[in-house]
Amino acid sequence: MRITMTALGSQGDVLPCVTLGAALQAAGHRVLLATFENFKSLVTAPGLEFSHIRGDIQTMLNGSGGQALADSGRSPLRMARSVLQLFGTMANDFAHDFSAPSLRDADLIINQLPGGMFGCDLAEASGVPMMTAAVLPMTPSRHAPMLVFPRAFSFVPGYNAFTHWLAYQLVWQVFRPAVSRWRRETLGLSRAPLWGYTRRMATQATPVLNGFSAHLVPRPADWGDNVHITGYWFSEDDDWQPPDDLLRFIEAGPPPVFVGFGSMPVRDPEQTTQIVLDALRLSGQRGILHAGWAGIGRRDLPDHVHWIDYAPYGWLFPRMTAVVHHGGSGTTAYAARSGVPSLIVPFLFDQFYWGGRMAALGAGPPAIPFKRLSAGRLAEAIGVMVSDAEMQRRAAELGRRVRGEGGVAAAVDLVERYAGVQ
Repeated sequence: MRITMTALGSQGDVLPCVTLGAALQAAGHRVLLATFENFKSLVTAPGLEFSHIRGDIQTMLNGSGGQALADSGRSPLRMARSVLQLFGTMANDFAHDFSAPSLRDADLIINQLPGGMFGCDLAEASGVPMMTAAVLPMTPSRHAPMLVFPRAFSFVPGYNAFTHWLAYQLVWQVFRPAVSRWRRETLGLSRAPLWGYTRRMATQATPVLNGFSAHLVPRPADWGDNVHITGYWFSEDDDWQPPDDLLRFIEAGPPPVFVGFGSMPVRDPEQTTQIVLDALRLSGQRGILHAGWAGIGRRDLPDHVHWIDYAPYGWLFPRMTAVVHHGGSGTTAYAARSGVPSLIVPFLFDQFYWGGRMAALGAGPPAIPFKRLSAGRLAEAIGVMVSDAEMQRRAAELGRRVRGEGGVAAAVDLVERYAGVQ
């Protein structure tokens, strides 16, 4: 079977799709993945075919638009404005790059873009079925609002469903003119529907593969049988060998605390570094400081803190006593699997959701939004994670359950069943 996959976002959004694609290829299928050009090596390393989409997401996030996005916090309108600032001008570029004929040489489309964007069009032009893939709970529900919207108004009739519709429209209406031209001029189809594809996908019960854990995400009662929670799609970097200095540091004393903010841009990396160092000193803990895309920690550090540019989270996190991170979906997955408590320091969007879930499960303290991060607050949270035996037990139990899931195998099975190859 020939499968075309689409995936846009940060590495935490793209890597799970690469992992799923590699598993599908190992099962005997040909997989072509379309994503940002800076992820080419990530896609081709396991042998997947690559179709480039213009844009370097790391450069974009470290620019003014990315900083505005990180600063948007829990404001849906500010976040939408920042997303449009980042991607709105690229609508025509996306349409051009999704025109590659190889993307339509497929028996199945697996689309990660929200609301079926570009994937529905490719499937229609190719005359093949489509599935959607997600690493966030994005399927509309009457029982929960869209992730970025406040839950305080969920008692208002129709509020939850409206937030899902509104969030999609804020993005879709910017892309719709370019998508309509692309459909008519390149794909030979009719113009794009005014309100997008969500109603069509719901009517047709388009299968949804959710690459996250049911142990973290409670399933809404109104999700249909076409919506599947498979478990996480973990990538295993079995060939990676830790550098000697990292091993020596870990083995030289009690397990350290990991601190890193992944792909999030930070206005003042030096100030953030100092907050972390002060918090580790106040809490009496050793630490591993991850540079991330913001480049924090690039200075002389005390002996009880070790700086890293990269280490696979699957290897590193279980060796920590606690994990402090931004709450991206991918990082949260590895933190949950590690079995150690984690504190989420959210910047925007779904990160607040994951912070709330980890705290609700008792596997970590309440989230500290990045805008409110201080040495005192961080030190206090670290102190709780390293001393609270019940929190440590709950984190260990969550890790055991997440490790017991076969998310990738379950997703491959669902793809093959839907495509009728079993």
